[in-house]
Amino acid sequence: MKVLIVEDNRQLAENIHGYLSKESYICEHAYTFEEALDKLSFFTYDSIVLDIMLPDGDGISLLKHIKQNKIYSGVLIISAKNALDDKITGLEYGADDYLTKPFHLSELHARLKAIHRRKNLQHDELVSFKDINVNTNTFEARVNDIRLELTKNEFDLLLYFLTNKNRILSRQSIAEHLWGDYVDNLDNFDFVYQHVKNLRKKITEANGTDYIGTVYGVGYKFNTNPK
Repeated sequence: MKVLIVEDNRQLAENIHGYLSKESYICEHAYTFEEALDKLSFFTYDSIVLDIMLPDGDGISLLKHIKQNKIYSGVLIISAKNALDDKITGLEYGADDYLTKPFHLSELHARLKAIHRRKNLQHDELVSFKDINVNTNTFEARVNDIRLELTKNEFDLLLYFLTNKNRILSRQSIAEHLWGDYVDNLDNFDFVYQHVKNLRKKITEANGTDYIGTVYGVGYKFNTNPK
């Protein structure tokens, strides 16, 4: 699961990051309202841990943005405020759950898992486009009913392309989607090329259409009408 942690308290954000990373989550930080807006404009997340009080805005306004722009991430609001009004307002604007500080990290983890389960029940586990079918429940990908032997990164990459059809995806955005904040320590994103190359090869070997086009100098694009 990929999680965006929107929290201006860096120590708390790092504690959440460290705990969830040990549970095999991919985590990213946003310490301000503007940073969160920027990340939500370019990347997708399964869940968002959202603080109400931010130095340059508030979580409720960000929650409104999430719902208005049809961002289908689960949202868990966290706040030091214990007022009933804040909880009601957050839930009315579409938050999936609410957790009051201080809290145990194990409880936050349990609530994120519960949100994720509910979201999965609400959406079709099959993501398909023409000859490509991806099952997000069994983590299987098929082309012309032939099962592809994909690594986890290749599976996540294929799903990322399918959910962003006809959008130009930079090498950096792909790297950050697959590896989260760990890419901050990398000198370049050349390794993305190899993952894309391997994925394209496996699709074509199954007699599938190569929808993934290279946008030179930028990244890649899943073309729904390839030439």
